Amino acid sequence: ISGKIKPGQFVMVKTGQSKDPLLRRPFSVHQTSSNGHLQLLFKVVGRGTSLLAHAKVGEELSIFGPLGNGFGVDKEKPSCLIGGGLGIAPMLLLAKYISKNKKDCSRDVIILGGRSAGEVEPLIDDFKQFGIKVMATTDDGSYGQKGFVTDVFKSLELSKDTIVYTCGPEPMMEAVKNISGSKNMACQVSVESVMARGMGACLGCTKHGSDGNYVHVCLDGPVFKSEDLKWNM
Repeated sequence: ISGKIKPGQFVMVKTGQSKDPLLRRPFSVHQTSSNGHLQLLFKVVGRGTSLLAHAKVGEELSIFGPLGNGFGVDKEKPSCLIGGGLGIAPMLLLAKYISKNKKDCSRDVIILGGRSAGEVEPLIDDFKQFGIKVMATTDDGSYGQKGFVTDVFKSLELSKDTIVYTCGPEPMMEAVKNISGSKNMACQVSVESVMARGMGACLGCTKHGSDGNYVHVCLDGPVFKSEDLKWNM
């Protein structure tokens, strides 16, 4: 999996050895390494993630993937990566890919945001290692600039050929999409959704497409062009 994963793709993880919980959980891949390791970034929100957080070193877990469509990176155009909360997860692998495959990252920028310092500060050095400018925000002002990632994004003077890549809460991504549109920039969004299998069988991860048809996050996404989805405007 580690050698095949593309930025923005995900894996389905069976978080324990028993049948409770029965279904696997979807996770964006945060980072991979040349020795075959992959890293997941997650928050404990229920039984599945609690079991995963308490897994012991050497314990075997069943992982299925890589799944879905990842980010479409243009190696010539500048990039703006925007991650909010757990939406930061797929951004690290994307930053790594960009730094390895682009000749010049001087016009690239990464904006990371969370509720407080604990959600953002421990991750900053991981992003800085790629030589791309990193900016941080927190809702409470405990780290970086006080406010939202959209405040920073709106204030930046970026080239119109910049491609925006974002993941986070849907209201945040909708705001990023709107700001990108006002700046005439292309925008790709990575959508988070509850999934049972990750293969399009359960139809539980459907979203409304801008053309009136349904799309499946697991098969058609999780990364979409922002204009291909219907937003709650």
